[in-house]
Amino acid sequence: MTPDDPIARYALRLGDDALIMGHRLSEWMSRAPFLEEDIALSNVALDFIGRARLFYQYAAQRVGGDTTEDTFAYSRDVRDFTNLLLCELPRGDFAFTICRQFLYDAFALPFTEALSGSSDPQLAAIGSKAVKESRYHLRRSKDWMLRLGDGTEESHQRCQRALDDLWLYTAEMFQSDPLLDDLIARGIAVDTPALHEAWLATVSETLATATLSVPDTDVEVVGGRDGIHTDDLGFLLAELQFMQRAYPGLQW
Repeated sequence: MTPDDPIARYALRLGDDALIMGHRLSEWMSRAPFLEEDIALSNVALDFIGRARLFYQYAAQRVGGDTTEDTFAYSRDVRDFTNLLLCELPRGDFAFTICRQFLYDAFALPFTEALSGSSDPQLAAIGSKAVKESRYHLRRSKDWMLRLGDGTEESHQRCQRALDDLWLYTAEMFQSDPLLDDLIARGIAVDTPALHEAWLATVSETLATATLSVPDTDVEVVGGRDGIHTDDLGFLLAELQFMQRAYPGLQW
């Protein structure tokens, strides 16, 4: 289902980003390199799931009727999701997860800061709540980039390979479309294209310190905002939605 209300659609795409990223991080539970990191990744995953709930709840409020946050999380098919492709890529190894998280976190901090100034009070409140989390997330992932990039030869190579694979998907974070253009003009949405310069500066500085290279490619892979996804999202949703699909209306 795709809401007609533009603010609901905007909240929905932000909720999708958070839900899918949170689910990918949750896949590290009991699998992280050591216990403290297992707990840390689980906590970050919970931050994203909590953020997804706030966006979904607001979208459901605007849609009305019997729509709830669970409707958006469990009752939509792959093509109805509008998350960034970067969020849905498979978990990969630890270096891949950390690199993806760093690239996203470097975007999320200025994004949530800007969202806290939205003319929509509810979106502004969600942004204000998420800023503190985003600041912590970036500090964590940046520290890991420095440890892995400037660590052993193997950790360096794994990080660089992950960056090369992920870079193609970063342009979508700054892509605009008619929905976004309209909401930006109304002071509601974040002007994400305007965040690219600051994001690239943060990323470039960190990678240089970590002895890693900014990938040299102009290739861009997009489509998530239009519901065009990788096969990986279908497998993710099959797991995430199984109980509600098998037993509709199930409650704990």
